[in-house]
Amino acid sequence: MKPPIDFYFDFSSPYSYIASEWVDAVAARHGRAVHWHAILLGATFQAAELKSPVSHPIKREYSIRDFGRSARFAGLPYVMPGKFPIPTQNAARVFWWLHDTAAPERAVAWAHTGLRAYFTQGHDLSDAAVLRGVLTDAGIDVAAAEAAYTDPLWKDRLRRENDAAIAAGVFGAPFFIVDGEPFWGNDRRAQIEAWLAGQADFDHTLM
Repeated sequence: MKPPIDFYFDFSSPYSYIASEWVDAVAARHGRAVHWHAILLGATFQAAELKSPVSHPIKREYSIRDFGRSARFAGLPYVMPGKFPIPTQNAARVFWWLHDTAAPERAVAWAHTGLRAYFTQGHDLSDAAVLRGVLTDAGIDVAAAEAAYTDPLWKDRLRRENDAAIAAGVFGAPFFIVDGEPFWGNDRRAQIEAWLAGQADFDHTLM
């Protein structure tokens, strides 16, 4: 078996939403599986001493324009959420709860539901009442999910996943690690495809 692709995403990342719609298909074409990792961008930004591009006035207007443009280019529906960005720790804790107690496939299905709910319908996943509705639509036991995302066990699970991501060199989302090679951003799709196909000569020499 070829090594899986590690895919790091945040439920509040527009580019993660776009990448989430193609990463599994790209991997499958090359005989790879995908290991999905829900993380918090705030934790990686802090470790890398970075800020969200929308926190800079000079970048905000461009970034918001590019989110929608990139989604349209990928043939995906997109609605700029009214509240952006949002804290996504509860959605991420639900991901890891499902991943560890049900099956990774259930967690991935939840990731798709959550990302689409936020970026195609504008549902604020940081609002407890809204999150309940999205969980219900996903067929997830709401009471069990709420118990999970308030449980210190799953809070710690997400914290450890953030720490592991940072230790692996992750500083943004979406972030991919393929055969030990890091790729940052939805716009690295072509490079990832070339890497998986063995059709590109990647120079590891530092300039």
